[in-house]
Amino acid sequence: MNVGQPLRPILKPAASREQEPRPRREQPGVDRPSPGTNYRMYSTLSTRHHLSRVAVVGGTHGNELSGAYLVKHWLQDPSELQRRTFTATPFLANPKATERCVRYINQDLNRSFQRPFLTSKGEQDEPYEVRRAQEIDQLFGPRGSANAFDFIFDLHNTTSNMKACLILDSEKSVFIMHMSHYIQKHIPGTCSICLHGCPEPERFDLMSVAKNGLALEVGPQPHGVLRADVLSLVRALLACGLDFIDLFNQGTSFPAFDIVAYKLLEPVDFPRSPRGELLGFVHPQLQDKDFLPLKPGDPIFQLFSGEEIFYEGEATIYPAFINEAAYYEKRAAFFKMEKCTFSIPPLEAPAASAP
Repeated sequence: MNVGQPLRPILKPAASREQEPRPRREQPGVDRPSPGTNYRMYSTLSTRHHLSRVAVVGGTHGNELSGAYLVKHWLQDPSELQRRTFTATPFLANPKATERCVRYINQDLNRSFQRPFLTSKGEQDEPYEVRRAQEIDQLFGPRGSANAFDFIFDLHNTTSNMKACLILDSEKSVFIMHMSHYIQKHIPGTCSICLHGCPEPERFDLMSVAKNGLALEVGPQPHGVLRADVLSLVRALLACGLDFIDLFNQGTSFPAFDIVAYKLLEPVDFPRSPRGELLGFVHPQLQDKDFLPLKPGDPIFQLFSGEEIFYEGEATIYPAFINEAAYYEKRAAFFKMEKCTFSIPPLEAPAASAP
C-alpha cells in the first residue's frame, strides 16, 4: 500500500491547507463532474518531449504479491512492457522483503526516500531499506535531476475494498491526470483517483525518484496472497498507462475534461487505551465502504463493550484505506478524503522535433 502522511489520531475535520483557490467539494451522491467547476492546473511535466525512460516497479512492499510476481515474470519476459516508442524497465524494489514475504525488513521502503535518507553516508549498519532507497535513487534518479527516469509505475495491493485506485502526488500534473482519465475510460468498473498531496521537499515515496509517477493500488487482497482477479486488474491498469505514454509519444493530443478525484486530508486512528491498545474495531456499517460518503453522525467504530463511536465532523467525507492491515502499526483505521471536481486543460502532443 502506498498512501501515507505523518500519522496522528484526529477525528475532527481538517482545516484548510491550501492558500490557492480550492475546487468545489462534492455533495453526497454526486458522481459526475460539474461543468461549472474550474480549478487552474499547471503541468509538472514538460509536454514538449517524448517519454523514453519508463520503469515498472513491484515488490516495494514484499507481501503485496501482484506487483512482485508480475515484475519477476517481466524480468524473464519483458515483451508485455514493449511499446512502439519505448520499452519499460521492470524492477523488483525490495527483494529481501519479497523473499521473506513481509512488508519490509527494517523500515518501510516507501517511506525511505526523504532527502536525509538519500543523502546519508550509506553505512552498513543503516537500515536495509535506507541503503536500498539510495540504490534505487542512483538507478532511476538521482531525484530531482535531469537524468532521472521520465516515469515510474509503482504496483501495490491493499487489503481494503478499494478496487482499482490510481495514486498520484497532485492534481497539478496535467500529464498524469490525463493518463488517469485515459485509464478510467478503458477499465470497466470502479477506478478512483487519490491525491496524496505531499509537498516535494517532504516526499518520501519511491515514485518521487523519477520525474513523474503513478501508483496502482488494487484490492482487496490479503498480504501474502495472489488473487487472479486482482492480478489481472493490475495488469490491465498498467497496460493502459503504457498505452497512454505510447500514444503521447506518437503525437496524440488529448482534449480538456472534468474529473472527480479524492484529496487526502488526514488519518483517523482506532479508539485506543492510554497504553495504545485497541479498544474497538471498524464499525460493520463502515467496513468495505471505501470512497462512499460518510456523513456526520454515521458510525465509524464499535468498542468491544458494544458501544458505538460516531463521526463528529461537520462535513461529509469519503474514507479510503478502511481497515488496511498495514496501517494498524501506523495508527490509521482509515483516511479522510475530500471528493473534488477538477477541470483539466488539454494536453498537447510533444514537439515533432523531440527525440
